[in-house]
Amino acid sequence: MTTGTTTTTTTGASTAPGSASAPASTDSPIGGRRHLLSIADLGAEGIEEVMKLTDSFVEVSSRAIPKVPALRGKTVVSLFFEESTRTRLSFETAARRLSADVMTFSSSSSSIKKGESLRDTVQTIEAMGIDAVIVRHAGSGVPWQVSRWVHGPSVINAGDGWHEHPTQALLDCYTIRQQLRARGIQSAPALDGLRIAIVGDVRHSRVARSGVLAFAALGAHITLVAPPTLLPASLVGWPVEVSHDLESVLPKLDVVYLLRLQQERMIEALLPSLREYTATYGLTRQRAGLLPEGALIMHPGPVNRGVEIAAEVADLPSSVITNQVANGVAVRMAVLYRLLGSGVELAVA
Repeated sequence: MTTGTTTTTTTGASTAPGSASAPASTDSPIGGRRHLLSIADLGAEGIEEVMKLTDSFVEVSSRAIPKVPALRGKTVVSLFFEESTRTRLSFETAARRLSADVMTFSSSSSSIKKGESLRDTVQTIEAMGIDAVIVRHAGSGVPWQVSRWVHGPSVINAGDGWHEHPTQALLDCYTIRQQLRARGIQSAPALDGLRIAIVGDVRHSRVARSGVLAFAALGAHITLVAPPTLLPASLVGWPVEVSHDLESVLPKLDVVYLLRLQQERMIEALLPSLREYTATYGLTRQRAGLLPEGALIMHPGPVNRGVEIAAEVADLPSSVITNQVANGVAVRMAVLYRLLGSGVELAVA
């Protein structure tokens, strides 16, 4: 097996590492600004602020009636142009638990099918009187463009092409912190010194790009593990190490973060076969045994059991995949509250 490691350092750019340049946000959600387009909008201080606020919403979600009036009278639109289960339902649940009204957009039954442009669609929805629009689109940079077209609503990036998925990175940071706290290892939001490996299809992964930005901002050491064909063409600006040998990396980790093979985005043959990929980079039961005691197994979903992770490994006590989903609601409640909240106390609705 060919192995190799390279180290790159961050350039301080405001865009996702290694991605095509996206417009810098003129409005950021922490410190009085109004959009969440990139993890780079937040920085370490902003991420920690969201983490602290999430603690309150985890408590709200544990109540018999998990609802507060914080966004009563606000209207949130989920504008999804790609399939989604976790992200769309998580955002919509978060908005409803904050007592906001929710409008769900379906591109398959909209006037886009009649030739309406994305801009006209967005401005039509804005004219109905909305406060936030949550955007997922296959095109990188679309949420930035939407933020230029609207004048009042906040825009939240729920995933744009290969570029970014900031709320996924936030919920991942929160899940790691939560697990560390539960074990009495660490109480601060920072991930100083943690060793995290992101394994798999980094090339096509917006999750990886936002995750690298967030983990690095909080002080983690990150290793990308993938075959060369599943790495970005350039890693300039990525604060990471790279390895092609999963088994040599696993014994050193605090977190192994597995990525789905995004075959729907692959326009060329990048792998000999799924079987060969699993044989070299899949987290089998045997490979999971190489992890140190207490190391976390994470995955953003959807999980392809038997490909990037063995079915029995996904169900191990060290797997926190369902915790990630549960924390996604609370994290997105925190994001919505921070963008739209009017200072209402988090009392029962």
